[in-house]
Amino acid sequence: CPHLLRTTLWLSAPGRRFPPSSRRTIQLLFRCRTQMNTHVRVPCASRMPRSRLELPPPHSPKYCLIYAFPAIKGLRVLSRLKIIQTGITVVILPAVGYFYLQGQVSLTLLSYATGVAAFAAIMLCVMSYYIRRVVGMMYLDHTHTTLKVSHLSFWGHRRDVYLPVSDVMTLGDTGDSLGETVLRLKRYSSSDVLYFSTRLGRVVDEREKQPVFHQL
Repeated sequence: CPHLLRTTLWLSAPGRRFPPSSRRTIQLLFRCRTQMNTHVRVPCASRMPRSRLELPPPHSPKYCLIYAFPAIKGLRVLSRLKIIQTGITVVILPAVGYFYLQGQVSLTLLSYATGVAAFAAIMLCVMSYYIRRVVGMMYLDHTHTTLKVSHLSFWGHRRDVYLPVSDVMTLGDTGDSLGETVLRLKRYSSSDVLYFSTRLGRVVDEREKQPVFHQL
């Protein structure tokens, strides 16, 4: 749900509004598919196995940071704290059940502990579902053919995904406009959707030589 995701991003970076830099970089990213040299042939994305889309290229080209979301560090901390909280409630629940069988605690306390553990597990799944789809950083190689996208895994670790630029949908295909708070990063070869924001995040422009945020 874009509205729920927008609320999550806003809570992660309350009051932050980064001035939008020149739209050249973002427009270049989403228009590269139509502006690539015609003599460069890229294998059809729909025929490429999923593993090839997410593995780094055989060579290690130079990547330039084009987008950064500073609040991704806060989301990482929140994700790990939620995992710890869920783990604690799950560990305590068997102990409460044991004491209930021994007659040392009431049924009300057992029901309360069970409800808390179930609620924590549900919230962990819901929060992880959205946090894992927030883009922390995006890099573009010097040939403008490969896009490296960094986001969080379930355990709060950094995960890099390498995508051919030809496989990234344009804003016209996703139905988003550049002025929206939350934009979708979609692929032609997959139904997975990632989200990023040019308002809450920061677009780095090479020409302006703006400072680069530290990596995750």
